[in-house]
Amino acid sequence: MTDQIAWVALIGPLALGAVSGLAAARSDRRLEPVLKAAEVAGVLSMLAAVVAAGSVAVWGSGTSSLLGLAGIAVSVRLDPLSVAMLALVSVVGTVVLRFSRNYLDGDPGQGRFTGDLCLTLAAAALLVVSGNLVQLVAAWIGTSLALHRLLVFYRDRPRAVAAARGKFLVARASDACLIGAALLLATAFGTTDIAEILAQARLVDGAPEPGVILAAGLIVVAALLKSAQFPSHGWLIEVMETPTPVSALLHAGIVNAGGFLVVRFADVVVLSGGAMHLLAAVGAVTALVGSIVMATQSSVKLSLAWSTVAQMGFMMLQCGLGAFALAALHIVAHSAYKAHAFLSSGTAVSTLRRTSSPAPVAPGRVLAGLAAALGAYAALALALGLWDAGRPATLAFGAILVLGVAHLLMPALAGRPSLGSVAAPLAAACGAAVAYAVLHAGAVRILGPVVPEPATADGVSLAIAAAAVAGFATIAFLQLAGGPRIADGLARAAYVHVANGFYLNVLFGRLTGAFRVPGGPS
Repeated sequence: MTDQIAWVALIGPLALGAVSGLAAARSDRRLEPVLKAAEVAGVLSMLAAVVAAGSVAVWGSGTSSLLGLAGIAVSVRLDPLSVAMLALVSVVGTVVLRFSRNYLDGDPGQGRFTGDLCLTLAAAALLVVSGNLVQLVAAWIGTSLALHRLLVFYRDRPRAVAAARGKFLVARASDACLIGAALLLATAFGTTDIAEILAQARLVDGAPEPGVILAAGLIVVAALLKSAQFPSHGWLIEVMETPTPVSALLHAGIVNAGGFLVVRFADVVVLSGGAMHLLAAVGAVTALVGSIVMATQSSVKLSLAWSTVAQMGFMMLQCGLGAFALAALHIVAHSAYKAHAFLSSGTAVSTLRRTSSPAPVAPGRVLAGLAAALGAYAALALALGLWDAGRPATLAFGAILVLGVAHLLMPALAGRPSLGSVAAPLAAACGAAVAYAVLHAGAVRILGPVVPEPATADGVSLAIAAAAVAGFATIAFLQLAGGPRIADGLARAAYVHVANGFYLNVLFGRLTGAFRVPGGPS
């Protein structure tokens, strides 16, 4: 791969950065040139992503030469992971830019908003194609600072400023961890080139250096903080006072940066068993808490926010169990779904009003439905070769997916079940399992050269995987058997506490309330 081809990936960030500068330079009210330039920059970023993906398909992965001095430089890394993330950033960003043009039409701050949005997208694009540690850290910090400007767009809204305060403080802690990890990696491997660091990490035989182990731990902590993992997830729930395009960009794009960081440095992270266990444990707890609270929310946006918390936890659990290719696939799928969900959230209320509540299902029948779905999945797992006790990640995540679609069985079991009424939802569950297996195989094939093979699970990993499946099975049972009705006072009290997120958001807000951040009230 030539430098000229690799540099094509920078066309999008440069164009978006130019629009940000144009928006900042214009002091008049004529916004049309800025808005048109933003749409053109979005299209250019998508075309550049297509060219980058084509170059990887034809010439394979590669890193451009450094443009700078003494390792402080810009370089472009193109491989299956970076081009997939670049395409994701460019497509989601262009859609959000187009949506925001109508959403903020007539707002006096529309020009400033468009410029900050373009700046955030430019930094995110630079992050995913970073070829060296210096650029990665700079883009990581730049993305967060640019996003902060969007979060405090309405500076007169106290809740928006309070949420941005929490995000700002957590992000700075994440920045510090990543800076420390970058310094340790550069010292241990003698280079700032990311591809070279990963290549050397793959050759480590035996116990790695203490600095590498510490770097892996710092990378994991930086990623957990960036992706709103328990117990620092409170800021993500509170940022609903921002314009809807910002919510879409945050939940569909920026919050995935933690997952991208772990997948990018997977060869380093797997060298530390403690880092992997931390990822899996925190991810499992976050996914379970997010799923429980999400089911109790009456607000569409709050439900989507808690869904993002759960999905990010699920993604970290995948990484912690070594399913890095599956985690990358999860990033792409979740981003597409969540962008659509937020941008169409205005129509969700009318849709829900037309939807009737499900009929209650007896607990025994719920258990029968869940058992039937899991049994069908187990049979398919054996047939498709997914049953590998030493590598539980693939099997566990498929089981959790099937538990998620098992609700399709419940209408058939609410009345008098028959073969015809049960066959269709069972077929849907089996279809989901097959689709999961096919997509997972495709992700492994595409990302195989980029991420390490899942290692044989130890006792801790097996326990975490089993606990996650059991936890999601319990949640599914409670939702289906007890969700439509709250029978007694104890259940109603528990429901209130769950609906308030166990008050962790309130505690987080109190802990961060004494700090002041840029853009907030003086």
